[in-house]
This record gives sequence, C-alpha cells and structure tokens, in this order.
Amino acid sequence: MDRATRINRTIGQDIGATATQVAAAIKLLDEGATVPFIARYRKEATGGLDDAQLRLLADRLGYLRELDDRRDAILKSIREQDKLTDALARAIAAAETKTQLEDIYLPFKPKRRTKAMIARENGLEPLPDAIMADRTCDPETLAKPYLSEAVPDAKEALNGARDILTEELSETAELLGDLRNYLRNEAIVTAKVVSGQEESGAKFSDYFDHAEKWATMPSHRALALLRALKEGVIRFDIGPDKKVGEPRCEAMVAARLNPSGNGPGDRWLRDVASWAWRVKLSTTMMTELVAELRARAHEEAISVFARNLKDLLLAAPAGARPTLGLDPGIRTGVKAAVIDATGKVLATDTLYPFQPRKDVTGAQATILRLIKTHGIELIAIGNGTASRETEKLVAETLALLPADVKKPTKVIVSEAGASVYSASELASKEFPDLDVSLRGAVSIARRLQDPLAELVKIEPKSIGVGQYQHDVDQRRLSKSLEAVVEDAVNAVGVDLNTASAPLLAHVSGLTPALADAIVAHRDQAGAFETRKELLKVSRLGPRAFEQCAGFLRIRDGREPLDASAVHPEAYGVARRIIADCGRDLRSLQSDPAALRNVRAEAYVDDHFGLPTVRDILSELEKPGRDPRPSFKTASFAEGIEQITDLREGMRLEGTVTNVAAFGAFIDIGVHQDGLVHVSQLADRFVKDPHEVVKAGDVVQVRVTEVDVARKRIGLTMRKDGGASAKQERNLRSDQRPERRKEATRHAGTPPRGKGPTGGTPRGGDQPGALGSALLDAMKKR
Repeated sequence: MDRATRINRTIGQDIGATATQVAAAIKLLDEGATVPFIARYRKEATGGLDDAQLRLLADRLGYLRELDDRRDAILKSIREQDKLTDALARAIAAAETKTQLEDIYLPFKPKRRTKAMIARENGLEPLPDAIMADRTCDPETLAKPYLSEAVPDAKEALNGARDILTEELSETAELLGDLRNYLRNEAIVTAKVVSGQEESGAKFSDYFDHAEKWATMPSHRALALLRALKEGVIRFDIGPDKKVGEPRCEAMVAARLNPSGNGPGDRWLRDVASWAWRVKLSTTMMTELVAELRARAHEEAISVFARNLKDLLLAAPAGARPTLGLDPGIRTGVKAAVIDATGKVLATDTLYPFQPRKDVTGAQATILRLIKTHGIELIAIGNGTASRETEKLVAETLALLPADVKKPTKVIVSEAGASVYSASELASKEFPDLDVSLRGAVSIARRLQDPLAELVKIEPKSIGVGQYQHDVDQRRLSKSLEAVVEDAVNAVGVDLNTASAPLLAHVSGLTPALADAIVAHRDQAGAFETRKELLKVSRLGPRAFEQCAGFLRIRDGREPLDASAVHPEAYGVARRIIADCGRDLRSLQSDPAALRNVRAEAYVDDHFGLPTVRDILSELEKPGRDPRPSFKTASFAEGIEQITDLREGMRLEGTVTNVAAFGAFIDIGVHQDGLVHVSQLADRFVKDPHEVVKAGDVVQVRVTEVDVARKRIGLTMRKDGGASAKQERNLRSDQRPERRKEATRHAGTPPRGKGPTGGTPRGGDQPGALGSALLDAMKKR
C-alpha cells in the first residue's frame, strides 16, 4: 500500500468518510482551496464533507505527513548504521503514531555517552548474557572473569551489567507500550503542597493534598495542577498505586528478563528489574504521562475556547441602526460615541455623571441631544465598571423623552477586548484623530450592530472566553481560533461595499494584503456594482476570485444574484431556475412558493450535482439570508446592581458570557458573573455544558449562594430549584460544584477584564532531576 492510499484510508476512518472522499478533499486543499470554499462549493467532489470534517481532515493530514517524513528519516538513519532488517523495516512501516515510531527507534538513536556504553567499553557486554544463561550460579562468581583496571571488583562489574540491561529494557518498544497502556488506565495523579508555600499558593489550596485518576482528570483541574507545579506551589507525581500498581509494573519489567526460578541469577535479575523500573522507567513513564496530560488538557481547553468564540462571533446582530455606544467609567467619565447604520462615527463626547463631578443633569442633556440629533435607535452600554450605574442613568434619561417619541433600546454589551482594540495599530489607522479612550465606545456600539464584523478586529485571545488560555500551546490555540473565525465569517457572508479590511481578510481566498487592496480600490473607484469588478483589484486574480466571490455580497447591485451565496460559476443554473419559474429574483423573494414545485434533479449536469442545485434553490428562496439568530437581550432586574443586593432564592435573567468544562458563567448585572455548575444546568445529567448553553444565550437563573467576601455567586437553571448552598456543600467532593475561586482561575472573563495570567517557576522544593524532567515535558510544544 503506497503512502497516499494509507493516509486516505486512515483519515477516512477518523472522520467517517471514504478514501475517495478524502483523496478529493486533499487534492483541493493541496491546490490552495480553503475549507469554507470546499465545504460550500465543492460538495460533489468531496461527497458532502462538512467544515468540521474538513478541519479534522486537514489536521490529521498534517500529522500523518509528518509521521511519514519521520518514518523516512528513521529508516535512513538505521540503514546508514547498517542495522536495518526486514522485521525492523516492517515494524517501522506498521507504526501508527509518532510515539510508537520513536519507541522502535530508541535503540538506534544517536545518544550521548551512557553508563551502559561505558560498561560495554569495559568489556562487560557478555556478563548479562552469562548470568541469564546460568541462573544457578552466583552472579558475583560469574563476574570475576570480567574484572580489569577499569572494573576493580565484582560489584562494579554487576553494576555495569545492570546498566546494560536497564538500557536495553528502557529501549524495548513492546515493554514501553505495555507499561504506557497500563498506566494510562491505572495511573494516579497526586499533589502535595510544598512546605512554606501554603500562604502564597492559597489559590491552589484545593490541590494541597490531592489524588485523582489520570485517565479521568478533567482539563481544568489538569491545567490548575500544572500551573501550581510550574509556580512551585506543589509537588507532583503520576504513577501506579503503591500497593497493587507498583508491583504490577515491576512484574511487567521482570517478565522481559524471565526470572522464572529462585536461583541466585533469578534473584539478581528481579533486583535489576526493580531497579530499572524505579530509576529509569518510572521516571520516563511519568514524564510521558505529564506531557500527555498537558496535551490532552490543552486540546480540551482549546476546544472549549473555540466553541465559545464561535458562539460569540455568531451572536445575533442588532442590525444596521443608528447607535449610541457608552463606555462606562467613574472618575474618567463615561465615553460616548454615535455611529450611523453603517458604523460611521458621527459624534463623540464624555459624560461626568459620577464622582467627582456628579454632573447628572449635563450628562442627561448630552444623551438627549445625541438621541434627537442622530435619531438613535440603540444604546450600547459596556458591561465594565459603573455599567449598572450608567444603565440606570440611561433609563432615567429615556424617561424624560416625550411620550410621542420612540425610545431607543438600551442593551448591556460585553466590552471584553475593547481596550485592547482601542490601543491597537488597527484602531489608530481607523481613527487617527480619535482619542484612545473614545475608540472603546465606538467598538462597543459597533459590536451591538454586528458582533462578528467588530470582534474580528480583536485578537481572539483578548476576547476572554477561554479557560487557562495563556497556559495552553499558543501556536495550536491560534491555529484553532483562526479556523473558527474563518468559518464564522464565511458562514455569514460579508458585504463587499461596507466590510472593513480586517473582516475581508478572513474571507476565503483573501489575504490581509488583498483585503487592503479591495478597500483601497473601493475608496478610489467607489462601491462595487458587481462581483466581477473584483477582478479589477490589484493582485486579485482568477484563483482568489474563485475562492472568495461566493462569500461576498453586493446589496442592490446590477446583478441581483450578487446579493446571494450563489457562486458566480453557478449563475447559469440559477438563471435557468428563475426563468422556468417565470419570475425575476426579486419577485421570487416576495413569493418563494413558486420554487416549491421545482425539481432539483432537472438541473443537474456535468458541472453541478444535486447538492449544489439544492443549495441554489435554498438561496433563491432567501437570498443572502443571515444564519445568525434573531436579536434578543437580557433584562436585568431593577435595584439589583451590586453583589450585596443579591439574596438566595432570587430569580433573575442573565446572559451567558463564558462556558467552561465545569459550567457556565452568567452576567446578571452585578459586575461579577455568577456560576451555574454543570450539575445545575438542567434537570437531567449533563456531561458537556455546551449541550445546554452557549455564549450569548439569555437564560433564567435562581440564586443559590452569595459569598460577598470571596465574590462568589452560585446560580441554578434547574426547574426543580437546584441545590441550596448548604446542600451543595454536603455533596461528595466529586459532585460538588467547582469552588468559585477555582472557577475564576479557569475562565477568561470573571472578574471582568482580568483573564488568567501565566506564572513563572519559583524554584524551592522541586524534587531534583525529576522536577526538571517534568518542567521540560511541560515546556515542550
């Protein structure tokens, strides 16, 4: 079986597709096609693989190609050593993972001078074989013929023999695989506080005396333990149970030496096996398990972040309506910015209704003036410091409007990342004459109009919807989040004549340079009237046009189909369908019933199959439809503005700000998000919180616990009322909701504006070489 066939079959099994589907997708990817383009416009070629399958395919393709490259390098290395046998070549060819491949390569891998090498140089290589051949003879007697100036006594000779056997055991692929598989199922993670670190490491107090099975440890606890280890707060161990597992592992090692009797040689071999496990193999296994635990935790944390980001990007837009954005502040004032329906800044101001000025009258007068002058329909209020005070000010101001004037809708908006954007180079280019403090108000207003269009300007990691995001593999995290943004942007589509360069840069086939070129062309030549005019943009050729055209929209242009997701290459099919209906596209929009009798099969040809024709029909019914939900916002309870206003039993409405592995954080309007533990999300067992909620959802909750001193708010969404605080405290430790302190560390948002920060090792009581090995394993990417 050749390399390509093997890869196609392996990936097909992973993603639930045929090798033919995989081969077609790989060909398109290798030709430069993007995942959104393939998923949307090449369904016939791939048999309808969706974007999730294609992302997994691309990821696995990279891994398997790296695996084959490494396989070739190992074969070359062993061949150059003149040690390659047919059996070894078959084993290398059969290796399915990088770990298996490296296990096989261990005996042949160039290494620094070891104790075993020194023993061989001293002529001791035959000694282990002699002991294994005659188990009845005392090993010290067998060692005497091997004494020399370099090996002065039998003890030294036997130590050398032990070193040779230990190295051989540690390089036996089958043994390593057996130990690894056993420990993956049975290993226990234990943690103990380092003496003297109790006070400075109090935030990790849950892990001062902790034990848990490695196989089932959730990602958030693994990341917490790894950070505590990195900061020198705990001692850390992963290994088998001392009573049962430890002897089992030693027995597995001993079995390789086959000490079947009770002679002096057998006893010596058993001691060697015990030594090899304790000194070499246990440390190797522990280091590997730490690395695997870290990698597993990273993948889960990145997955949670990606899902939350997707939900946030695809949140309901309030729409193209004149909006007043308010970035709350106390001493520095409330920054105000007015934008029109297209997001253009019309006016800015600063209000000082709070300490020290307390100019409430002036602030209200300014708000009323801005509403009247610019026909404000929406008021976006950032959810940071003084958010509820600002909301109260707005509510009182709106009450002053005449009864015959339609009042704008006020909405609390997450301002996560707004300050990062305000100080960015992009914001400086977009608003060169606008003060940094006012740019945040503009961003808040725009993200209410269209969350996706505004949030793509902010580095995803600054949006704060992850857990331990600064601890995970940053390259992997960035790659995953970039894919989420790309999929979200292309799922919604982009208005070619209003989109910013940062938004255009995420469209299939467009680079940041091409996005800048499109905006420059638009500024110079005016709005695009057709998609074809894109070909006039500098450096945008037919290949880029093919990739991007279907995801770009032109409203009210010369070609009505340009407002839809129908790709220009399929306009001919769409026009045939429209003509057969005896209508034009605009009249079909008002009466889509005419399309219900159309048989998609009648329009299938050599170029466009049934999936594409069905997609065209769906688009003709609702050209350019937005897949995002309808706009809805939470209504915070009047008079509930601080955590001290909360009482157990209160029923409130709130917005989901973040979803973690252990539950969901809810903004209920008191400056501190509450936590709905996974056990309190529904009146049924919930394994994954994403089954029930997603970022941006408006939910009904009941307060179950309020701890003002530690700023912890416990909430429930269960209809049966959920557990009370006292009942929750009486639950077994593995059922009890994560303590708010720990939950705050895991999540990126609460308390607002402050995400988790990485720590640095403090030294202290790290257990010597083992501690160094663990830290090395953690650092590897």
